[in-house]
Amino acid sequence: MLLNEDMLSQDEIDALLKGTDDAEEVMELTPLLEDYVSVMEQDALGEIGNISFGSSTTALSTLLDHKVEITTPTVTLIERERIKEEFPLPYVAVEVRYTSGFSGTNILVIKQSDAAIIADIMLGGDGLNPSATLGDIQLSAIQEAMNQMMGSAATSMSTVFNKKVDISPPVISLMDLNAGEGEENIPPDSLLLRVSFRLKVGTLIDSNIMQLLPIDFAKELANELLIPATKEASRHIAKEQQLKVQSAAVKQTTVEHQRDATVSNQSKVQVAEPVNVQPVNFASFESNHAQESESNNLSMLLDIPLQVTVELGRTKRSVKEILELSSGSIIELDKLAGEPVDILVNNRLIAKGEVVVIDENFGVRVTDILSQTDRLKKIR
Repeated sequence: MLLNEDMLSQDEIDALLKGTDDAEEVMELTPLLEDYVSVMEQDALGEIGNISFGSSTTALSTLLDHKVEITTPTVTLIERERIKEEFPLPYVAVEVRYTSGFSGTNILVIKQSDAAIIADIMLGGDGLNPSATLGDIQLSAIQEAMNQMMGSAATSMSTVFNKKVDISPPVISLMDLNAGEGEENIPPDSLLLRVSFRLKVGTLIDSNIMQLLPIDFAKELANELLIPATKEASRHIAKEQQLKVQSAAVKQTTVEHQRDATVSNQSKVQVAEPVNVQPVNFASFESNHAQESESNNLSMLLDIPLQVTVELGRTKRSVKEILELSSGSIIELDKLAGEPVDILVNNRLIAKGEVVVIDENFGVRVTDILSQTDRLKKIR
């Protein structure tokens, strides 16, 4: 009896079945992101990344004098035992530790080739021919760039979470996992979250910049953003109920007082009392009374709206130069790049600050402010 050449032998069938079982086992063992971080928590982490790194792009753009763009992040799950597969190239790792507002650490990861371009620009180059190796000078330049970026990110997080958020100076190190370098700097957790952004710096860099966070710390950040809204609503309801109880108590007390006053008036006989004439007491004109009066007068004005203006710079031009302006003309201002901007109230200087980006809107972070006395003089 001839066997059909197209038919499989029993050994081949067993091997195929064994391979299918192995594949199913691998699928069962692979952890899913949704099992550890809910969809809402993923969205919250993405929103935090958008706001904090949106501010960081402004700081990096100022340092490099190049247009810097960062796209919406993606959140993925990484197994610690497969970390080498996830990061096969040489990278630069920047450890950021929170000292106020939160308790945790995250790692910022960027390719060494991209870091070399950033370092070359900061050291006066054009970024087209960066050094093949990163020495101490290049690492110092990168660390300064990361320090500026993460400082701006912390400021934005302070605004988002409505509390003070501070970080320690970022610690930079080289990470080449396939060469056994830098793995000790990665958090020891068995599972990590990776928040990945697409980073573009002019035409020089089109790559990724990534955050590595322990899952517990990532969930803490997400829940801090999600839960306060519920807490605030509960506090608002409780406050309304308290006000209702107080209002009812006040009404009851008022009714009782009115009843007591009526009874008292009915039992009294009006008797003319002698007029008590006293000398006039004039107010003292000493400095402390004048200050109290000034403070009371100021309290009456606190709700009056004022116009707040942030001035990037100024310049003077002749009428001829103004008439020659057209679309695309460049006007040079009297301030250097990176110099603090002026914050004016009713066209009077009261503070200085730096420009930041908050949720795709421009803002200003106050860095230096006049004393309260000087500000009052300016307002006058």
